[in-house]
Amino acid sequence: MHTARSLEGRTALVTGGTTGIGRSIASALAREGCRVAVNYLIDHGEVHATLTELRELGADPIALKADVRQAGEVQSMVDVAAETFGGLDVLVNNAAVQTEGAFLDVSEEDWDRVLDTNLKGTFLCTQAAARHMVTGGGGSIVNIGSGCNYVPFPTLVAYTASKGGVEMLTKVASLSLARHQVRVNCVAPGAILVERTRQELPDYAARFAAITPMGRVGLPEDVADAVVFLASDASRFITGQTIGVDGGLFIQPPRL
Repeated sequence: MHTARSLEGRTALVTGGTTGIGRSIASALAREGCRVAVNYLIDHGEVHATLTELRELGADPIALKADVRQAGEVQSMVDVAAETFGGLDVLVNNAAVQTEGAFLDVSEEDWDRVLDTNLKGTFLCTQAAARHMVTGGGGSIVNIGSGCNYVPFPTLVAYTASKGGVEMLTKVASLSLARHQVRVNCVAPGAILVERTRQELPDYAARFAAITPMGRVGLPEDVADAVVFLASDASRFITGQTIGVDGGLFIQPPRL
């Protein structure tokens, strides 16, 4: 029996869409019927693999190289996606970087790179995509936040600041765009097992499963499913909200 797909015939752009959580989001959108554009900045072989995966899901994908920190590149990327697909229904702001270090050791260079990518990039992409969505009759923008939306991480200084900013940008953009039927929401992942986190900590899954109330580490698909929900008509009256996808990790009180 054929099951109706929740995003059949719609179009989406996913920044940072060829690796990790971004690639899972792109695949989930394709699985639900979206034509998908994936953005990347540096290609280590992931672009071809991602496009192949999306084609197998029937997404008719394109890959767009652009630095989300640069307004001109963002505008060109969004315009090409909209022109190729005949419009733009969904934007997922996933591109992000992070640096680690104590507060007093954070360099201006690292601060600028993280804030420019994570916060400025989200702003530029949201603004450019929203202009197409306003003229197209509406759309859904989903920003990827973090557990840093809820608690500060002392060694992720710039990253925490950027993700807190993303949450407030989500709220102010949602208010500005609501009358145009453009919804803006945020998904805040907790501990998610991807190649990067696996490399950073070999026992990542076990360590975070032990402190997560639901008893397991998160998977990219957990985040992707939340994004699909916010992109679809199932969330048609939801805007300006942040959904934590963390198994309860960041709402629990400190252990005494």
